[in-house]
Amino acid sequence: MTMPHVSRRGVLAGTIGAGAILGLSSCSTNSKSRPSALSDIEARESALTWSGKIKKFDLTARLAEVDLGGRIAKTWIYGDSLPGKVIRVNKSDRVRVAFSNDLPTATSVHWHGLAIRNDMDGVPGVTSPEIPSGAGFIFDFITPDAGTYWFHPHSGIQLDRGLYAPFIVEDPNENLKYEREWIVVLDDWTDGIGKNPDQIFNELKQGNATSSGMGDMGGMSGMGDMGGMSGMGGMDSGDVTYPLYLVNGRPINDPEVFSAKSGEQIRLRIINSAADTIFQVALAGHMMTVTHTDGFPVEAYQTQLLRIGMGERYDLMITAKDGVFPLVAEPVGKSDITRALLRTGSGSIPEESYRPAELNSHPLTAEMLTASEEVRLAKSSPDRIQNLALSGRMQPYEWKINGRTYAQTKPLSIKSNEKGRLRIRNATMMPHPIHLHGHTFQLGVAGGSGARKDTVLVPSMGRIDVDLVADNPGKWMIHCHNAYHAEAGMMTRLEYIM
Repeated sequence: MTMPHVSRRGVLAGTIGAGAILGLSSCSTNSKSRPSALSDIEARESALTWSGKIKKFDLTARLAEVDLGGRIAKTWIYGDSLPGKVIRVNKSDRVRVAFSNDLPTATSVHWHGLAIRNDMDGVPGVTSPEIPSGAGFIFDFITPDAGTYWFHPHSGIQLDRGLYAPFIVEDPNENLKYEREWIVVLDDWTDGIGKNPDQIFNELKQGNATSSGMGDMGGMSGMGDMGGMSGMGGMDSGDVTYPLYLVNGRPINDPEVFSAKSGEQIRLRIINSAADTIFQVALAGHMMTVTHTDGFPVEAYQTQLLRIGMGERYDLMITAKDGVFPLVAEPVGKSDITRALLRTGSGSIPEESYRPAELNSHPLTAEMLTASEEVRLAKSSPDRIQNLALSGRMQPYEWKINGRTYAQTKPLSIKSNEKGRLRIRNATMMPHPIHLHGHTFQLGVAGGSGARKDTVLVPSMGRIDVDLVADNPGKWMIHCHNAYHAEAGMMTRLEYIM
């Protein structure tokens, strides 16, 4: 098959690009729980506020060549650009996405962070059907919450190609004022210029690949069932060493330049779409004010440095200064940096090796934030408390929840309208970004001050409790958003029971 060439400014030819999901290969469906009836799913959907507007989009997954700073890579993308073209709608709109699969293999599309109806969530074998090569599927759902979201595949390690794009849900009544918006999508990249993701995963499974940094320490005597150690204060933050890191599909030698005027208020929507990399982000010479995480507002918090795990999103506000300023993303526990540029006036561009002083600051993480009053869950005691114990090792390469890989998982359960608490315990030397489909949770106790999120970076050897409300019936994935850990078993389900 002949693949079209993609310029630095975008992929040439094709249809609207947007969407993708994380990789799941084998989905066990042997649960004894009773699946939620379609009537339950439709009843929840009909209870949502609908604006009366229907927004239609076309989305195609296809083969393409992309120009990564002069290096031509053959990969898979959505539509005509890397990242795929943003989908932008308003809260309570009905969205219909006509998806076509022009890839040589089956795929899926997951709408990350959107608490949409279960049968549109895009997990093969659990929610939506797998979409074969040459086939299509129409996704149809109401957007319940405003915020910064994204989409990607939930099939194998497909996330670690070019299949990802932003999904922005606006709130027409939002009172946040700004002159410009800058969507920033971070990624780690190997496809087409190094080993492809499937080769990397097979090598990890065979024990032929080492983790980034100091390598595998999982088999050390006395350390038990742990992952590798390196970086991040002695803790490993990923298993794969990448040849490139990208901001908005572009490497450090060909950065995106975002133009603005000095003094303007700019909203940054930062999405970490990487498969295996936590990033720390700083804008040289600027303070950043965090306003949202995973779509939900927080009390304004100023910082010079943001740590963002895979799957997480943060909205920031900055007041642009005069000149040229690198927006730098540093992979945690790995070498190299990448960047984009903010230009508001004249000035020389710093050398590629320039590392702004802000990267030496203490990074902001989600537990430092306070949820805005209007998005806190109602104060309540949990009806059901369940454990989510994270474990794993490099050799053999397997990652588990509650002592089981996904193939042997015993799903968590909950009843409609119950209040649930998940006690997440990380018994590994690696941080893990844990993502819950179809719901959001509050860090800490319901009604407390913790941020509302759908993805939380659980520190190495750390623990986090989160509270949720069971208001979206179905079977829902809970998994590590490191694509390699998920594929190696760090997944389970939360299933509604009668």
